[in-house]
Amino acid sequence: MLFDGVCNLCNGYIQDVIKRDKEGIYRFASLQSDLGQNLVSHFKLENLDSVFLLDNGEMYIQSDVAFAVAKRLGGLYTLLSPFKIVPLTIRNKIYDWIARNRYHWFGKQEECMIPTPELKALFIA
Repeated sequence: MLFDGVCNLCNGYIQDVIKRDKEGIYRFASLQSDLGQNLVSHFKLENLDSVFLLDNGEMYIQSDVAFAVAKRLGGLYTLLSPFKIVPLTIRNKIYDWIARNRYHWFGKQEECMIPTPELKALFIA
């Protein structure tokens, strides 16, 4: 998963995924990292106000990330599944609205989160 390393909302989401990912499926990199920048370039990603999920060579973006993660993690995330019927264009307009306002509503850090020693193995540079 690629995420905005200075965004408090994004960091909170990543922390929640880590907590619920009992099988250790996911690995993380900030968009600001060298790997993040290489993947952005390789996949020609635009609109970097998003979390991205690379899964078996497929890149998920915007609202599709939440549904892909929910499907894998189950639990409370399954409550998202009924919203999958909302057309993608509408879901992504809502996603973009939240993304545009995330710093204002949730704040921003001066630098990327540094994982604790216990979580360091889940982050790739």
